[in-house]
Amino acid sequence: MTDADVPSNAAAAEIGPLVGAVYQTAPPAERRRLIEHLMRPLGLLSMAAVAGGVFTAIRLRSGWDSMQVRLDDTLNIGATEVSALADMVQQVDAEALDGLARLLMASPALAGTTAAVLLLRALKARRGGRSGQVLG
Repeated sequence: MTDADVPSNAAAAEIGPLVGAVYQTAPPAERRRLIEHLMRPLGLLSMAAVAGGVFTAIRLRSGWDSMQVRLDDTLNIGATEVSALADMVQQVDAEALDGLARLLMASPALAGTTAAVLLLRALKARRGGRSGQVLG
């Protein structure tokens, strides 16, 4: 590990908890979008390893091609589970997290929150802070 790796590794460690914090403050419709975005790159086995399989149940219920998280699902899924889901996505397909930036910026309900701003900074730092590179 070099000194150049430290900021991106530190930022990577912050992403899961920050996604959880964004989820916690989000309205139900935005929570649904966050969960759907995070679930997309994961297979059933990866989802089964997270949060007692709650995300696997959602995937199996709604089908592979037409995955839909219900609003009532968002009431039963907490920030801790979403943090764990984001951590799993980071392990399986870290590039999928970059789409979170677009999702956050497209939502007036989320874009101005402190957690969203911190998450955007962590995502940029994880990517190495390369200027001119658009996340999403």
